[in-house]
This record gives sequence, C-alpha cells and structure tokens, in this order.
Amino acid sequence: MKTQIKKSWAEPYKMKMVELLKMTTRTQRLKAIKDAGYNTFLLKSADVYIDLLTDSGTSAMSDRQWAGMMVGDEAYAGSSNFFHLEETIRKYYGYKYIIPTHQGRGAENILSKVLIKKGNVIPGNMYFTTTRLHQELAGGTFTDIIIDEAHDPLNSHPFKGNVDLDKLDKVVKKYGAKRIPYVSIATNVNMAGGQPISMKNLKELRAYAKKNGIRIIHDMTRVAENAYFIQQREKGYKDKSIAQIVKEICSQTDGATMSAKKDALVNIGGFLATNEWDVYEDARNLVVVYEGLHTYGGLAGRDMEAMSIGIVESLDDFHQQARVGQVEYLGNKMLDYGIPIVKPIGGHGIFVDAKAFLPHLTQDQYPAQTLAAEIYIDSGVRTMERGIVSAGRKANGENYYPKLELVRFTIPRRVYTQAHMDVIAESTYNVFKKRHKIKGLKMAYEPKYLRFFQARFDKLG
Repeated sequence: MKTQIKKSWAEPYKMKMVELLKMTTRTQRLKAIKDAGYNTFLLKSADVYIDLLTDSGTSAMSDRQWAGMMVGDEAYAGSSNFFHLEETIRKYYGYKYIIPTHQGRGAENILSKVLIKKGNVIPGNMYFTTTRLHQELAGGTFTDIIIDEAHDPLNSHPFKGNVDLDKLDKVVKKYGAKRIPYVSIATNVNMAGGQPISMKNLKELRAYAKKNGIRIIHDMTRVAENAYFIQQREKGYKDKSIAQIVKEICSQTDGATMSAKKDALVNIGGFLATNEWDVYEDARNLVVVYEGLHTYGGLAGRDMEAMSIGIVESLDDFHQQARVGQVEYLGNKMLDYGIPIVKPIGGHGIFVDAKAFLPHLTQDQYPAQTLAAEIYIDSGVRTMERGIVSAGRKANGENYYPKLELVRFTIPRRVYTQAHMDVIAESTYNVFKKRHKIKGLKMAYEPKYLRFFQARFDKLG
C-alpha cells in the first residue's frame, strides 16, 4: 500500500535582503505599551518584533518592482508611468477611466464628494471605517446589507461577504432608488474577517441593481484574494485563473476604489476607477484640488510604476496560494491551541474573537483593545483592534456596538516566515492560558474621527 503524502506549498520567491529586528524584554514592552496608552497604533515600530498591525503598505516589493522604480518619470504632467498604470488597470481590471490617488481613502473622499448628496443612503456588505466616514462627511448614511452569517464568528459559510438581497430590497423600497447613489461592495470583507463574496451572489446583485437603476461601486483592495476563494470554493471556477476571475468580478461593477497598498504590493498608492464619463470628469476636477494633477494624483512616477508591476504579480496563482496559505497555516495553529477565531479562515489575516477569548469583560471594557495590548506585552507581536473602538460613534454621540469584537492578526505579503507564524500562535496561546486574570481598559482620550488610530486608554483597577 502506497503512503499518501499531502502536497505542500512553498513561497514562489526567494529572499535577497533581510531587515534586522529589535528584540525586547517584557519589562521594555510593558513600558512601551503604557506609554502608547495601550493602543498598538501608538507604539514605535522599533519596539515591535513581528508587526501584524496591517497589511496596508507593509508588503515586500519584488526585484522587478524595485527595478521599475528606477525608471520613474517624475514629470509633473503626463508621466509615462501614469499611462503604463492606466493600460495595466484597463487590461487586468477592465475599468475605462482611471484617476491615481495617494491611497485608497483619497479615492473614497473624491468618490463620496462626486456621488453622495445629503440624505443619501449607501447600502454595503459591512462597513469599513474610512469608507463609512467619507460617506457620512458627504451627507450620506451607510446601511449594512451583508448576510447574517457574517456577524457570527463560528458560522463557516464559505462566502460570508455575500449581500442579502432581501435586505437590499427593503432599503430600496424604504428610501427609493433615487436616494441610493450606489451599492458599496467590498471584495474580501475586512471587518467580517477577510471573508469573500461569491460570483453567483455578485451576479445576482448586478441583475437587481441594473433593474433598479443603481450603480455598484467596488472596494477592490483585496480583490485577488477574493478571486482565490472563488477559485477554491465556487463551482465552475477551479479551472479559471486568478486573473480571469478578477476581471469577471470587476465586470459586474460600475467603478472602484483601490488601496494598492494591499493586493497590489506597494508601499503607497491607490486609484479611483469608473466606466462612466460624467463621474470621471467630476472626479478628475476634484483630484486636482485634493491630490494632484490627474496624471499623478499625489504619487511619484516611480510609485505608479511599482503599482503597475505589483498588479500583475498579485494575479499570479502561485502567489495567492502562498499568500492565503500562510494565513491558513497560522489560523490552523490557533485552532489547534483552542483559540477562538473567526471561521472560515479569511484571506489577509486571522481574526481572534475577543468576546469569546475574554468573556468576563463587557464590550465597554474594550476586550479587543485589551487583548491586542496583552499579546504585545507577551511577545512583541503587534496586532490591532476591530471592535467597538473601530466602530466609533453615531451622529448622536452614542457608541456603535458591533456584534463582532475582534483582534486582527494581519499578515503582510512576502514578509514573514512560517517560524514567525509559530511564534505568533504560541504567544497568543500563552495569553489564552491566563485570560481569566486579564483586566480591561477605560478610554482616557478620544479623538473626533477614526478614534482607533489615536485613542489612549488606562488599565482598569
């Protein structure tokens, strides 16, 4: 009888350079986190061992991307790198008109100013912090239309990013299609734990939106990861390439905002894309006001070149297999230790369920914020809160109380090894073993907007 050997995967790259990391003691970390107000965003990067704060702008660029930066055309107007970027986006994503921005929220700002009027309602498959804030500042109101399964960390639905069309229909009937400038659709929903939307659901949404005269705007920050899950989980797609699936996803939408700092493997950059000339014309006027000329949008030519190359690299099947595979490796290690995480394992990180991890803390004692601080103290691993702090406040000043109270372990692309994943899982387990002794936090300083970036906390006695 032949022994069945499980086929393993390996990174489709080798290392040419390394960055030396600072090792700290527990005493040093206790002081660092206290000085940072128990907010991992306020830690100095030099005091961090393994940095899982975000996958935004933290990935390792390839030798081809670095070579591309050497041919940056830094002309103020008409940079050749812009035209290469425009050509790349049209070829691989299919959108007609492109406006570069310094990063994703620059595109969100311009889009909101162009499309949203006071009193508008924007349905979407779960909120994202900066997206919702730009919608609100423009006079709109976000409403959640994601399926209920997305709010249950234990539910193993393969496409928890799906839209509940009945919820959307109720919103349309209540407010009328004219008050809905667009449906906001994220691929690989961040706040749900990096969960994908299915092609079937997206096509059903497209048919409904077309029937009601409503456009679909795509937050495509992690579209390639979403395509990978479609390839692996959805019937009829296992023989299609990531590039083919991404192009098909984009074809179901009317425009997009992109933070290229994630999927596209660059340290800075983004864009706004649309298939509508009128939207493009309005956005092109505003980009000059808020970002820069429409052929650079706040970016250097070299950054646009790196983005063009990164887009192509992000669509490689082997790259996505290794990228998501590393996340799955960490997630399975966590599960082996009995640590409660969002299921199924998502695309860009592991999301630990802080409510289940620290059940003795109320949501007003900031369990996710507390847990992120405790993990840093244990090992120097920096994670981030995705719960009540990130959710912020309503217009009337009341806190949002999201059902999910999560700590996000976000894995940068092409940066860490499997040994790093082992250290992360072991550290989390160390904290898990003493979880009943952990005390919560109280907020000591709260900024007006996006408080999770700059808020400060004190330990409860």
